[in-house]
Amino acid sequence: MNPRSFLIILLFSGTLLSCNKKANLPIDKVFRFSDSIVVDGIQRTYAINLPPNYYDVSDFSLIIAMHGGGGSASQFESSSLLTEKANTSKFIVVYPEGVESTGVLKARTWNAGTCCDYSVIKNINDVKFISTLIDKLISTFKINPKKVYATGHSNGGMMAYRLACELSSKIAAIAPNSSTMVTLTCTPSRPVPILHMHSILDTRVPYQGGSGSGVGTQGLTLPSLDSVLNVWSLKNTCTNTAQVIVNDANYKLTKWTNCAGNVTLQYYLTKDGGHSWPGGLSGSIIADPASQVINANNLIWDFFQQYQLP
Repeated sequence: MNPRSFLIILLFSGTLLSCNKKANLPIDKVFRFSDSIVVDGIQRTYAINLPPNYYDVSDFSLIIAMHGGGGSASQFESSSLLTEKANTSKFIVVYPEGVESTGVLKARTWNAGTCCDYSVIKNINDVKFISTLIDKLISTFKINPKKVYATGHSNGGMMAYRLACELSSKIAAIAPNSSTMVTLTCTPSRPVPILHMHSILDTRVPYQGGSGSGVGTQGLTLPSLDSVLNVWSLKNTCTNTAQVIVNDANYKLTKWTNCAGNVTLQYYLTKDGGHSWPGGLSGSIIADPASQVINANNLIWDFFQQYQLP
């Protein structure tokens, strides 16, 4: 082999080696982050998951997923299985955390209005936290600002209702689970689509209202889901109210339609499960079993994809 041929082979091999090294070392391709921001002098924490195709395309939807009272980002992520759905369906999900109390249990809660516990006592501005978080994530990641949604379990679902009331300019739709609305005032700037999921067996936040037994709900009189959604049907100026679409051995589905902005309200009341995330895992060894007749993650994603901000 002459020296010139050897040099060409050597250079070609070096080029392939360099390309392979770059291909096998995605140094800039990080898909999970745990971070924090300071709001009103308080360090607020959250975890975010990017789908597998994040670095290849753009225009992603963002789902804000809020844990229940006493929960956390990691706990809600593992029990809801929402990250698995996000990776499969290619959306971004962020798990913000409520402020930790100073009590023995260090329970994290959201200030959803009259509930719950430490966050209400200290008047924590969780609406400002979520609003600031949305701004930061939109400026940092490839998120379509018209496709930002909120969901949550229990106290986190209550917080989703408060966001619909006070942050409807940034939240396109909400999907609360095992919760109710406990805001003191509600003045959305636009019609808000709502998907609510609940179990008839939930005693911590009873679907028919009254006294609850969940974290921070003791001593509170909780409004029924029918009353909450009827209020929203008025706010959204729905002309077709409370139409029962399905009512079988598994669940009851009620819809409010012909609303302003072409939004709808949907209410799934399952006849199995309890105070848990439908289709997910129990949040703890003492938690209620999850409903198996609906899958919250599938319903939520199908619902959210129908709507975006004007």
